[in-house]
Amino acid sequence: MEATLFILIATFFMIAMLYSVTGHGGASAYIGVMVLLGMAPQEIKPIALSLNVIVSFVATLHFYSAGHFRRTLFLPFILSSVPLALLGGYIQLPTQWFNWLMGFALIFSALRIGIKPVHGAVEHAPNLAFALIAGAAIGLISGLIGVGGGIFLTPLLLLLGWANARHAAAVSAPFILLNSIAGLIGFSAKATHAFPEIIIWLALPVLIGGFLGSRLGSRSLAMSSIARVLSVVLLLAGVKLLYV
Repeated sequence: MEATLFILIATFFMIAMLYSVTGHGGASAYIGVMVLLGMAPQEIKPIALSLNVIVSFVATLHFYSAGHFRRTLFLPFILSSVPLALLGGYIQLPTQWFNWLMGFALIFSALRIGIKPVHGAVEHAPNLAFALIAGAAIGLISGLIGVGGGIFLTPLLLLLGWANARHAAAVSAPFILLNSIAGLIGFSAKATHAFPEIIIWLALPVLIGGFLGSRLGSRSLAMSSIARVLSVVLLLAGVKLLYV
């Protein structure tokens, strides 16, 4: 148990620092590590969401104070995503369904991190109807698997030209924060297990990592080669889940 806790503290600190550079909370990577360590799904979901709240809150403050937040880009997605994230958090998927959905989400995240991000200077407003539908879908999936949705929202914003990398990060951080809170509320309403006590030990490391990463990220620090290593970890965890 002590060895597992040490691994979690060390890796989660690095994950929080790396992910928060782009406004993310790190839930997909926390999940990948916990899966590789053989932790149970009923532990993974609340831990990932709780730590997501901590990191995305700090990232929100940093990116907002740096002037990168765009309200008109944020609102269409969050209005439809939060109710569905609440519903997704309430639903407890069968283990096999959990494994499949989580596996595909982790592989998606691995590809998102491993491939060089899009850096476009041209931005245009999102189609309102599409944004509402996309927000709802991301919110539901996020609540179901225990992530904040940033791994889906950020590439969507970049690929469709709705934001540059820094504005996407500034929008993703509060999006992840609110969806993670909604997912936790939904999970708590249906949970039959107490919240894992290990969260207490992991909160401070991810808070420090999130503070450092988001501070640097909001002031133009690029992703490092560590992202490539992390993408491999996520890919292995995703494939593992698809075949268990």
